[in-house]
Amino acid sequence: MNIPPPIGLLAELTHRCPLQCPYCSNPIELDRKSGELDTRTWKRVLSEAAALGILQVHLSGGEPTARADLAEIIAHCRLENIYTNLITSGVLLSEKGLRALYDAGLDHVQLSFQDVEVAKADRIGGYKGGHEKKLALAAEVVAIGLLLTVNAVIHRQNIGSTEAFVELAVKLGAKRIEIAHTQYYGWALANRKALMPTHQQALDAVQLLESLRRRYDGIIVIDAVVPDYYARFPKACVGGWGRRVINVSPSGKVLPCHAAETIPGLFFDNVKDKSLEAIWLHSPAFNAYRGTDWMPEPCQSCERKEIDWGGCRCQAMALTGRAENTDPACSLSAFNSQMRAIAGESAMTADSEFRYRRFDG
Repeated sequence: MNIPPPIGLLAELTHRCPLQCPYCSNPIELDRKSGELDTRTWKRVLSEAAALGILQVHLSGGEPTARADLAEIIAHCRLENIYTNLITSGVLLSEKGLRALYDAGLDHVQLSFQDVEVAKADRIGGYKGGHEKKLALAAEVVAIGLLLTVNAVIHRQNIGSTEAFVELAVKLGAKRIEIAHTQYYGWALANRKALMPTHQQALDAVQLLESLRRRYDGIIVIDAVVPDYYARFPKACVGGWGRRVINVSPSGKVLPCHAAETIPGLFFDNVKDKSLEAIWLHSPAFNAYRGTDWMPEPCQSCERKEIDWGGCRCQAMALTGRAENTDPACSLSAFNSQMRAIAGESAMTADSEFRYRRFDG
């Protein structure tokens, strides 16, 4: 199989985070600080990433600014000519800290918001005072000259704020906003009954975004991650399993996607033991669902198989019990009706209480 080089690295520097978002895609079993890769190892991994052909690194977590060595890591990315995107909650980063990251070579900031109203935002994030800190940081990001993307994860308890999210992003001077419907892995799966919108809410939100794109054309880019549970066809998860992106966990495990550890039977190599290139090319986990040979019917005969690359293996695992099965998000899947039933049941539940993301689970 001809394996092209990846273009992106999701560097999960830590699972530590002051926010407790119930939709977080981090695993329920969070990596502790004691198990995190040290600075020297991250630098080696980033140099290997550059040699492998990776063009951009997304510095994520948890909350990446919880790492005291973040500026040093960014400076090393600049040395290796890798574009850096900081994905942050914004609540730990001071103006001085932001300036240090800018001076180190940071290229872009992706700032998350939980809602546009203070009380609702702080409740969803489980962090009082967080929303005001985010607003202040956004202003500093734009003032310093960094590119800003606003990230808004949409679910039943904030879907009514979709238009207001876009208006907020424009007001803040962001050049891009990502409206991402919750993807149900990790903590989000545990909170599905509190997060799932109704089918009509999801459809209305999709249609609204189309009108907002027309309204704000030339002012801000509006990207969207559609709600899988109500989709007609699956999306190519991270561009296709083992095709475009590498995910390195805080402890050094190398994953084809951030939720891959939910699939039993797969062994994930660690950067402590092998090079990034060796893992990308030869890891059994990466090759398990790479390409199209592994696909069952109807995927194997489908004209879309090199468009969606079989959809999401983690979703198939979560909803059917087998990662090899057709993604239930596909209308051609034998499991699609099961997925729709789960969505309908979850959306109509009266449960609105969150299981917050915490180290104690």
